[in-house]
Amino acid sequence: MPAPLRPRTGLDSGRLLALAALVVAGVWFWNAPWLAPLRLLVVLVHETGHALATLVFGGRVERIIIGADESGQCLSAVPAGWLPQVALYSAGYVGSAVSGALQLVLAFRFQLHRAVLYAMGTWVTAMGLLYAGNTFTLAYCLGMGAVLLVLARMLPAGAEKALVMVIAVFTGLYALFDLRDDLWRVGGGTSDAVLLASQTHVPALIWAFLWTAVSVAVLVLAASVSLRRPRPRSMDAVEKVRSAAASGMPRTRPHP
Repeated sequence: MPAPLRPRTGLDSGRLLALAALVVAGVWFWNAPWLAPLRLLVVLVHETGHALATLVFGGRVERIIIGADESGQCLSAVPAGWLPQVALYSAGYVGSAVSGALQLVLAFRFQLHRAVLYAMGTWVTAMGLLYAGNTFTLAYCLGMGAVLLVLARMLPAGAEKALVMVIAVFTGLYALFDLRDDLWRVGGGTSDAVLLASQTHVPALIWAFLWTAVSVAVLVLAASVSLRRPRPRSMDAVEKVRSAAASGMPRTRPHP
């Protein structure tokens, strides 16, 4: 009796094409005016990274401000020390990459699209209620939070899957574009790397290199995990016994 064919492992070509198409579309339409709400969302992801690092080290988040020009600020009080400062300034860029990677894995690998939308809607609303530093930030957080929660409730499975994938790709792209614009482009102005260099006396270029390397590595790892086909499920012990018994039983002809 021939052995049953096992599903192949390796990269899923369909998922790879979908991800590549989303990346190309994200790069192509990045500056489109109608995508401004999505860009503001990933700015909020960046500032949330700073806020989380502050809270982890026992600091206090005063307020978060995002602007209509897609700028962002997280004003906080952090305990003195080298490690809290490094964590605080690193958490914006690297946190954006980790967020995009996590969304990608949950969407592609574990199919938790609706749960991700609910979580994002709750997070955006909470950030507005707890830390909004001006009227625009509060209005955006409450509006976008409500939109995400309604979409999580109302969208059909295929549409909410596509939406989570788009947000995941944009979050990852934002991390890379932000690193490029703030850290590597000449004349980019004051950046987190420059501010951290003033606190640690480690050159800003070193921080820029480290953050870029970590962010790219996190996104590449997430993509490889997300695009891999699941391993074939092995038969349990009872099923193996039944299969072996069935394969060894002689075939009988029914009596006429």
